Amino acid sequence: MTLATQKRPTISVETGKLKTERLHLRSHEVEDLITAAKKIGRHGVRNGAIILFMYRHGLRVCELVRLSWSDISFEECTIYVHRSKGSIATTQPLYPDQIKLLKSLKKLYPGSKWVFPSERGTLMTTDNVRKMIARAGELAGLELPAHPHQLRHGCGYYLASKGTDTRSIQLYLGHKDIRNTEKYTALSPMRFNGFWDK
Repeated sequence: MTLATQKRPTISVETGKLKTERLHLRSHEVEDLITAAKKIGRHGVRNGAIILFMYRHGLRVCELVRLSWSDISFEECTIYVHRSKGSIATTQPLYPDQIKLLKSLKKLYPGSKWVFPSERGTLMTTDNVRKMIARAGELAGLELPAHPHQLRHGCGYYLASKGTDTRSIQLYLGHKDIRNTEKYTALSPMRFNGFWDK
């Protein structure tokens, strides 16, 4: 995928002409999204955790809703990520803020096998996640409509902007084809550092 295909084409209501919008969220936008999500309904802790985990682990929404407690190891501080679309599964580290959230979720939804359950403790629908993220984006006042895949793209963009090598990002996101990962290094400002001596 090239840089040109990184943006989703839309039609401007005002001009009727084709325009594009950024497909990844920046770190500060994700923080704003998490803050807003915590204020939605009675499941603020879960909502904020959903956004954090999608961003930190580059999760697709279908991968997020199917996370079960058997995928979490509190002893090793790891999460096993089942990838969809034929992508490669990985085991990734969990950080102290995530461990704290997971322990809170365990208490809030006792008996549920799912990490991010519905109100009844059953499998949450992907549509519910999409609606919650869209609502959080509105509450946060984001300049572009928020949708779950922006968090996966945001993860790749963040890792590339830190200077993480493309092969590591590929494995982290589960891409079989490294060309799917190169879009993040194409977007990274790191590759242009030092162009101007100012």
